[in-house]
Amino acid sequence: MCDKRFTTEAHLNAHKQTHTTGKLYTCSQCDKHFTTQHYLSKHMSVHSSKYKCTECGKCCRDSYELTAHRRSHSGEKPYKCTVCDKRFKRKGYLIHHKQTHTAKHSHSCSQCGKSYPSQFCLKAHMNSHMNVHSSKYKCTECGKCFGSKQELTVHRRIHSGEKPFECTVCGKRFTDMANLVVHSRIHRGEKPYKCHECYKTFGQSGSLNKHMRVHTGDKPYKCSLCNKSFSQSSSLQTHKRCVPSNRRPYDCRWCGKLFKSSRDLKQHVYTHTGAKPYSCRHCSECFRQLGHLKAHLLKSHNEGTWFTCHICEKKFTYSTG
Repeated sequence: MCDKRFTTEAHLNAHKQTHTTGKLYTCSQCDKHFTTQHYLSKHMSVHSSKYKCTECGKCCRDSYELTAHRRSHSGEKPYKCTVCDKRFKRKGYLIHHKQTHTAKHSHSCSQCGKSYPSQFCLKAHMNSHMNVHSSKYKCTECGKCFGSKQELTVHRRIHSGEKPFECTVCGKRFTDMANLVVHSRIHRGEKPYKCHECYKTFGQSGSLNKHMRVHTGDKPYKCSLCNKSFSQSSSLQTHKRCVPSNRRPYDCRWCGKLFKSSRDLKQHVYTHTGAKPYSCRHCSECFRQLGHLKAHLLKSHNEGTWFTCHICEKKFTYSTG
């Protein structure tokens, strides 16, 4: 049916029931359903387990499962891919991810045609085509559904405004521990995500993904009015405010000059105030724009990476691939 493999025939026979029968066995404590009595008995041990998470109250079967679960609160991802530096909470996730670099994408989605290297990856993708979240974990405020109680608890803080996790350095607060962990990298100067094209580093994987569009030329955000495309959603929103009337909603209070974006206005204001917020750590020279500081570091202190044209040997600060 699905080519999944098992170490014993008993496990295979139990698995076959998932293709032929419904989930007939129901847990009396959490209403989860199972295909066999064996799976139900195995699940029931979770409710009486001594391995309980102090953050959300979830019970785990053993200490290994509890340790892995706690990473959902701390944001820790100890397993790193040696090919693309992507990190994972579980070793199993890393093993499946590595197949994306080596294996053929032979498992195709019947609904959208996307292909994946394993049945596991395809199954995870298929969840995007159906409502896999139990209505039990449904937000009463907005109706959004979640796969676990912990995810729903974190989501509800958006409506309540609760932010229980506070940064000890700057006092900024967050709705969950994972966001605090990512934020704390700013104070420690950690940037674990590295671009293999220009060797620029980032504190978040999302920032690296956005940066990679500089090299790939990918512009996924398209204007519905003029079909112009952008690499970032913020650029599209700025564009929409100015098209089709070419509006410039941001005005300078000193000279009245108009600008399309708040960033352009901010850079212009420096010409009135004389502020130069970007300082060189080597010679203390200051600059109005971050780009000017980066160019100075490369030219005067040789800090960074030069990309040289193999035809005319002209040097550039970044490579577009």
